[in-house]
Amino acid sequence: MAGSTFGKAFQITTFGESHGLGVGVVIDGCPAGLTLDLEQIQSQLHRRRPGQSSITTQRKEKDAVKVLTGILNDETTGAPITLWIGNLDQKSADYDHIKTVFRPSHADYTYSIKYGIRDHRGGGRSSARETAARVAAGSVAQGLISAFGVTTTAYVSSVGKINCETPYSDLNLTQIDDSIVRCPDLAVAKTMIAEIEKIRDEGNTVGGVITCVIHNVPVGLGEPVFDRLEADLAKAMLSINAVKGFEIGSGFHGASMYGSEHNDPFTLDENEQIRTKSNYSGGVQGGISNGMPMYFRVAFKPTSTLMQSQQSIDSEGNKIVVEGKGRHDPCVVPRAVPIVESMASLVIADHLMRSRTSKLSSIKQTL
Repeated sequence: MAGSTFGKAFQITTFGESHGLGVGVVIDGCPAGLTLDLEQIQSQLHRRRPGQSSITTQRKEKDAVKVLTGILNDETTGAPITLWIGNLDQKSADYDHIKTVFRPSHADYTYSIKYGIRDHRGGGRSSARETAARVAAGSVAQGLISAFGVTTTAYVSSVGKINCETPYSDLNLTQIDDSIVRCPDLAVAKTMIAEIEKIRDEGNTVGGVITCVIHNVPVGLGEPVFDRLEADLAKAMLSINAVKGFEIGSGFHGASMYGSEHNDPFTLDENEQIRTKSNYSGGVQGGISNGMPMYFRVAFKPTSTLMQSQQSIDSEGNKIVVEGKGRHDPCVVPRAVPIVESMASLVIADHLMRSRTSKLSSIKQTL
């Protein structure tokens, strides 16, 4: 199965299935000498793991990470790093009733046609269980980019029709984890939680939006044309399960503005560094970072598995009724926050490593 590798200079390959022995990731291109903070990796995995609150799936997984290769005395050696997360609470029998069923908005039909076989137990590789491996790898990437002063912070900015209208710059982002829905506006968070609980009790699901901001990105990351920084971010985000939309900076709103409103004039900040007065570009111009904060929004669809009856067909073309069973998230966005942060960190780490060979002077410094 192709398509399990992401990145060029800082590269990851994930493996494993939802109801197999576990999931894991191999990281290649991480420089030697980076102290690996296992507590930080575990902390991020705990933010993603199932069963963490009343508004998430009740599957119970410890998501304890094990380092198999690439580490010596808590430091990276430059060799490939392998991280492993075992599955402990899979209940494959919950999926026996859909062994030959094509569930609405799932990958059942497309996987069956493409591969001639599919793992019906939680979706196999199509399951969001795979994202545990991404979070583990993303935590390593976060450790790497933090050495350059770069931080990635994501939070839930909408659930269904309930929106946090306050710009990220006016929010207290230290309050993100003060709410189980991970919205730093705690008053709005209460409304979001109530909506998710209501939808869950109806056997339904709801989507949402996650906003992410990347601070202290150095000027010059990104490659022209096909490897533009925002293009790689878009691919990273759209590769996450249930993501259906991505916008950076002014996004779709920018299409309704005049150029005189949207342009970001250059100026000097208090440290005599070139910056822009506004930031409708979202920190990227010409596909290359300009030193301003990068911010973007990621839209997640409602979870496809409902605790309601739905019409569909089976692999023989027979009309059937699908009955939702098992343990599923009524809304994925609270658990997706660390996934968005991790994928953003992987993109920045990759471009930081690639930028080291963009100038002759940089090459000489590494020799």
